[in-house]
Amino acid sequence: MGMPDAEGHGPTDGLPDLPPEWGRVVVPDDASALADEAAQLRRELRRQARSGRWRRRLGLTAHPDGRPPLGLPLLMLLVAVLATTVGLVTVTWPRSSRGTERPTVLPQTGTPTPLVGRSLPALDLVDVDQRPVPLRGLLPAMIILVDGCACAEQVAAAASAAPDGVQVVSVAAGREVTPAPPVGGPVRALADPAGELRAALHLPAQAGAAPALLVDRAGTVVRVLPELGAAADYRGDLVRLGG
Repeated sequence: MGMPDAEGHGPTDGLPDLPPEWGRVVVPDDASALADEAAQLRRELRRQARSGRWRRRLGLTAHPDGRPPLGLPLLMLLVAVLATTVGLVTVTWPRSSRGTERPTVLPQTGTPTPLVGRSLPALDLVDVDQRPVPLRGLLPAMIILVDGCACAEQVAAAASAAPDGVQVVSVAAGREVTPAPPVGGPVRALADPAGELRAALHLPAQAGAAPALLVDRAGTVVRVLPELGAAADYRGDLVRLGG
C-alpha cells in the first residue's frame, strides 16, 4: 500500500512504496527530461568500473575469503622506497651559494705540488729593458717569485748556495723588474707581466713569503718550496741540479 509523499500527497500511481526521506517523486511524461541525470549516472558508473579494474590489476581488492589484498603491502613498500630515494637526492643535490657575491676562500694547504714532476711551462718573461727572456733557456735554475716579498737575504743565500751551472732567477709581478740584490752569486732579475708563472704554481701570493721552484736541466720541476727558508733546507737539491 502506498504512503503519502513528503508534501502530504498520496502515493504515486504505478510506483511501489518509497522512503519518505526521498521527498516527492515526480515522473515526467517525456523521458528526455532525464537525459542529463542519465548521462551523469553513466559517467559515474564508468568511473567506478575503471577504478575497479585498476584495483584488481594492482591487487588492491580483497579476496572472497576475507584475506587482505596482496597489492596493498607492495604499494606501501613502493611508496616508502620512493620517499627514501627523494630524500637522499634532496640531501645530496649540489646547491649554489646564495646571499653573497664574494667567492668562497679555501684555506691554504701549504702543499702546492701540481707542478712537481711535470715540465715547466714554456713562458717568456721580460728583463729590465722589457726584452723577452725564455724561462726554459735559463735551466737548470732555482726560480724565486718575489711578488709577495723581495726577501733579499733569502735570495742572496740561495745565490750563494747555488753551484756553478745553476741559475738563480728572481721573478717579480707586472712589468717592473725588481733589481737583483748585491749578493755573492749571480741572480737574474726578471718580471712576469701576465702572471703566468704564479698561475701555474697554484699558490696565491702572500705578503712576506717568496716561494721557489727547482727545475732540472730537462725542464722538469723537481721541488716546490712554498716559502723560501734557510739554504740548508734545499742545498742538496741545488747540488743535484748542477750534477
